Amino acid sequence: METWILPALLGVGLAAATGFRTFLPLLGLGLAAKFQLFGMQLADAMSWLDSTPALIALGLATVIELAADKIPAVDHALSAVGTIIRPIAGAVAAGAAFSNFDPMVAAIAGLIIGAPTALAFHAAQAGTRVVSTSTTLGLANPFISVGEDIAAIFTTLLAMLAPVLIPLLLAVMLLALWSLWRFVRRGRQPTA
Repeated sequence: METWILPALLGVGLAAATGFRTFLPLLGLGLAAKFQLFGMQLADAMSWLDSTPALIALGLATVIELAADKIPAVDHALSAVGTIIRPIAGAVAAGAAFSNFDPMVAAIAGLIIGAPTALAFHAAQAGTRVVSTSTTLGLANPFISVGEDIAAIFTTLLAMLAPVLIPLLLAVMLLALWSLWRFVRRGRQPTA
């Protein structure tokens, strides 16, 4: 019987990263599969991710998303669109992690693991942005965006290098987001 634990952890890590940046984890996954890094293999149904046209499209989409997220108002539009697109990207990334499984099992696992994980991290990111915008008039948003870029890159790499560490990383990230949200929220409350 094949193990599902490592693919599930890889899928959770990649899906969490798509909650911050839609295309970056998919690009990382495609590049790792294309150049056979980290022992990465894709499920047959997801082999399109390491094709040259897909890598070019994902590369362009990643650059555009990273740049656009630093622009006030555009970042909120991206967030609104991300509410739909990021869970889909999370499901694709998580499903691709189940390379040794039946395509139907991989697709179902992607939906069960990837979509909710991506949506949860996107919701945390969006909530942080709303609080940041209301307390700093959006001036802090580009700096928060850079932090999210770093989090997405680090989470993607860690998911591929050491998926067993993903639960610990995600717990730390959620605690950090919660602490940041509480800190910013506390600054908004009127003093007595």
